[in-house]
Amino acid sequence: MRRRHLPALGLALAVPLVARGQEAWPSRPIRLIIPFSAGGPIDTVGRMIGEKLREPLGQSFIIENRTGAGGAIGLRNTVQAPPDGYTFVLTSSSLAILPAIYANLGFDTRTDLTPVSLVAEIATTIVVRANHRFAALGDLVAEARAKPGTVTYGTSGIGSSNHLSGALFGTTAGIELVHVPYRGAAAAMNALYAGDIDLVFASTVETLNHAREGRARILAVTTAARIPALPEVPAAVEMVPGYIAPNWYAIAAPKDLPAPILARMSRELATLRGDADFRARFARLGAEPLMSAPDVLAARLAEDVPTWQRVAAAAGIRAE
Repeated sequence: MRRRHLPALGLALAVPLVARGQEAWPSRPIRLIIPFSAGGPIDTVGRMIGEKLREPLGQSFIIENRTGAGGAIGLRNTVQAPPDGYTFVLTSSSLAILPAIYANLGFDTRTDLTPVSLVAEIATTIVVRANHRFAALGDLVAEARAKPGTVTYGTSGIGSSNHLSGALFGTTAGIELVHVPYRGAAAAMNALYAGDIDLVFASTVETLNHAREGRARILAVTTAARIPALPEVPAAVEMVPGYIAPNWYAIAAPKDLPAPILARMSRELATLRGDADFRARFARLGAEPLMSAPDVLAARLAEDVPTWQRVAAAAGIRAE
């Protein structure tokens, strides 16, 4: 009789172990690393996402700002984290730019992370002071051609997506612009108003309110077409054929994230596309949420990394 009961007893003991091994995800708060400063545009978007996913996932998101090296430090923290579904990173198109400007990054953004979602495409703007002599993009190009090396543009730093957008604009338009890096887009905008520089390359998240308040004039956007938030503003490609500078936000996770967790996270993010409040808040930033499937982000990385490698090499842009 004892022998007949032993298998049943063994099974009974094993059940809790199996249950623990297949514990439902998530069972504790999720860390969302943002490789940029608190209060910035990506930080704002990250907090919006965390707020919206808290109820469906049943867990809060802990926002962790790991700044430095153009986003590389935050990404390195993500690469080194266990692939257990409790660490994600929300970053920008720096995900595609960093391999182009660092000779020894220490990881490959295409193979050492799990793509989760292309969150949104964010238009980069070319902006001047409201009273600047450049009334249109054509004025800028004409002066830069007539006086090479005299027109200055500010960005959020060396190797940033805005820096490479400016470098690509110069080479595509056949003009020489002088780059002036700052510690963040806000500092660049302050320099613009002080008259220290002629223009700024920065996202709509950072410039739209300035334009709406009448303090700045957006000459163009760097997207393939005009954007709904600024229908009257031309895309730079309308004047400079071939010039498109993609800028986007994306979520990734450590390599080898379990497929069920990836599927659940992707599914919950996708539901935000239909959230009216979420879309309205994105619209105020001049963007539209994409919340794509993982393969869309993987394809974007495969396309953009070589593009920025060519731009960085042509302009001699290297991060120390």
